[in-house]
Amino acid sequence: MTEGAEVLALREFSVRRGDLPVVDRVTLSVAGGECVGLIGPNGAGKTSLMRGALGILPHEGRASLAEMTPRARARAAAWMPQAREVAWPVTVETLVTLGRTPHLGLRGPGAADRAAVERALHRMGLGPLRDRIATELSGGEQARALIARALAQETPLLMADEPIAGLDPAGQIRTMEVFAALAGEGHAVIVSLHDLGLAARHCSRLVMMNRGRVVADGTPAEVLSPANLSAVFHVRAHHAHTADGPVFQPLGVTGEG
Repeated sequence: MTEGAEVLALREFSVRRGDLPVVDRVTLSVAGGECVGLIGPNGAGKTSLMRGALGILPHEGRASLAEMTPRARARAAAWMPQAREVAWPVTVETLVTLGRTPHLGLRGPGAADRAAVERALHRMGLGPLRDRIATELSGGEQARALIARALAQETPLLMADEPIAGLDPAGQIRTMEVFAALAGEGHAVIVSLHDLGLAARHCSRLVMMNRGRVVADGTPAEVLSPANLSAVFHVRAHHAHTADGPVFQPLGVTGEG
C-alpha cells in the first residue's frame, strides 16, 4: 500500500431517509496509513455514511468509491457490516477464502490467494479453527472469521461497522491491534466504534458525528475533549497518557443528556 494516498473522498455527501438527511453534507477524505475511528451516539449517521460511501445506499454529492464499478470497488475496499450471520456450513478456511473473490476471475485460488488467506487466519488467531464448520462456531468466533474474510480481501481500505461488538475483551483488543497494524503497513481503516477507550488507544484519527454531521475530526486527544464529550455523548471522562499508552474512561453522565 502507498501510505498517504487518498482511498476515500466524500464531498458535500448526504444520505436521506425520506426527506430527512441522516448524513448531512459531509466532506471527508481518508488516506493510506490512517486508522480512523468513526464515533458518535446511536443515530448519528455512522452506518449510513459508510453504506452510502460504498454505494449501498442512495446518496447526494461525491463519493469516490460509489463512482467505481462493483468489481473495482471490491478491489479498493473491503466491507464488514454489522450483521454477522454465517449463512452456509463451510469451513472457516473456505469462508475466509471467499474474501479473495474480487481477485479470482474465472480461475480458482492461486498461491497468492492462499497466502492472503493464511495471513488473515494468522492475524485473527484462527489457525486452530480452520477446519471447523463456521456455522458451529460461537458468535465471537464467527465474528473473528468474518473479520478474517475481510482481511483476506487485502484492499487499500477496510471499512468495518462495529466489528468488535460481541467480542470478549481480549478479542476486542486483538482486533483493534490488527486494524492499527494494517494502518501501519499503509492500508487505511475506517471502523465505527462505541468503545471510546479502545478508539482513543488504537485509532490515529477520530471522526465524531452527531445528527448526521461531522462535528470534530482530528487526533483522539483533540476530538475527545470535555466540551465534545458533554455536547455529543453527554458524559464526562478521565483521559490520561501513561507508559502503556492513552487511557480514556467515561466516568459519568452530564446534566445535558
